[in-house]
Amino acid sequence: MDMKKNRIPEGVQRIHLIAICGTAMGALACMLKDLGYSVSGSDQRVYPPMSHFLAQHGIEVMDGFHKTNLSDAPDLVVVGNAVTKDNPEVLAAAEIGVHFCSMPQALNRFVAAGKKILLVTGTHGKTTTSSLLAWLLAEAGYDPTFVVGGILKNFNSNYHLGKGEYIIIEGDEYDTAFFDKGPKFMHYPPAVAVLTSVEFDHADIFRDLDHVITIFDDFLAGISEHSTLIAFEGDHNVVNLLSHRSCQIERYGIDLNADWRLAEILIDAPWTSFEVFKHNKWFGRFQTRIFGNHNLYNALAAIAVADRLMIPANLISRGLETFQGIKRRQEIRGQKRKIMIMDDFAHHPTAVRETIGAVKAQYSNRRLVAVFEPRTNSSMRKVFQSVYPRAFEMADVICIRRPPLLEKIPAGDRFSSEKLVDDLRKREKDAYFFPTTEAIIDFLAEAAKPGDIILIMSNGGFDNIHDRLLDKL
Repeated sequence: MDMKKNRIPEGVQRIHLIAICGTAMGALACMLKDLGYSVSGSDQRVYPPMSHFLAQHGIEVMDGFHKTNLSDAPDLVVVGNAVTKDNPEVLAAAEIGVHFCSMPQALNRFVAAGKKILLVTGTHGKTTTSSLLAWLLAEAGYDPTFVVGGILKNFNSNYHLGKGEYIIIEGDEYDTAFFDKGPKFMHYPPAVAVLTSVEFDHADIFRDLDHVITIFDDFLAGISEHSTLIAFEGDHNVVNLLSHRSCQIERYGIDLNADWRLAEILIDAPWTSFEVFKHNKWFGRFQTRIFGNHNLYNALAAIAVADRLMIPANLISRGLETFQGIKRRQEIRGQKRKIMIMDDFAHHPTAVRETIGAVKAQYSNRRLVAVFEPRTNSSMRKVFQSVYPRAFEMADVICIRRPPLLEKIPAGDRFSSEKLVDDLRKREKDAYFFPTTEAIIDFLAEAAKPGDIILIMSNGGFDNIHDRLLDKL
């Protein structure tokens, strides 16, 4: 592909997105459509809910990658990060000489231009923190633009084109495109940035933790001295990255020396209330329906950013109280026979541990059944094999599915669900291995008891286990 074409020309009207069904790509497509551009796209295995979401916005989506998908000669092709250089549509774009760019390039040019960027980064908590921040600004009348990795229930969308001066972007450390192997967040110069955590993840592109730390080090080095970084002081990897930075830094956490400090947490389901101190002075008491210490840290980061933007504490409080949450984050999908089915996106061992712990604390008098499907490029590899057993410590019953796409991983690198179950049983946990989703559904239909909470964790659709289990119950 001619790299001279890797730019966005003037006068663009027709835009085609390759791999349009990704969360960020789908949001970008809808924003471009809303802005008046003619938008089309393609992807493999096009299926709901993204297919319905795009159809509702009048966007044509072609199933599969084919040269003919570019027969209408678009002015610009946006290339998703999972698209390879030998993709038929990439080759077709090179053949006809059409300009191309990455998703971050397009977002910067068409959506973020002229706005102040509020960028949320980190291994964990990005979607919740950026969603909370978007809603706090919306409730305060700032009418922000945002694009995040989950569906905000308050908007029933993962994006919004606002008229205000701010745009909230969930900054992904994953690579940008086949022609740009740097992380996506390097494309967005923030007015305010949040760094929630730094751990090893994305084992398909990062070698080890040191590689991940280097990426975040490069990111922090690029933040302007006129910008502000809101950083979690409870993560030693984050703390080690903070020295010798030119930007202003505000730390948040529970340490007495933190600029923003969480204190006195009270749980009265469905509400969790907490105190906040700013520079060791009482800032306010807030309540929210989201729960778990990890989510309270996310809320604290959002509060710090909101205060930086001069949003008064009473409006921040109202925003936290009216925040309805995010789909697939501790989302209650339904109840049958007094058995609650909860859906969560957790897949990294830390996220699994924090999610289980949060649910157990919120529903301390109920039996917690944890159901886990390892399907990310990291969780299907054995890099976390010895770590996962500790992540399930607070669960009462544990169901582990065989990774559904294990053939994608080299045989010597594969994660073993069977070994995880064996290790859990050695820790005297009530754990079970299942080769299929159907086997899990059949088991739970018999084994689940009234009062149980069945927490289903996966970053994918998990064969629609939630609705199928509710039907079976």
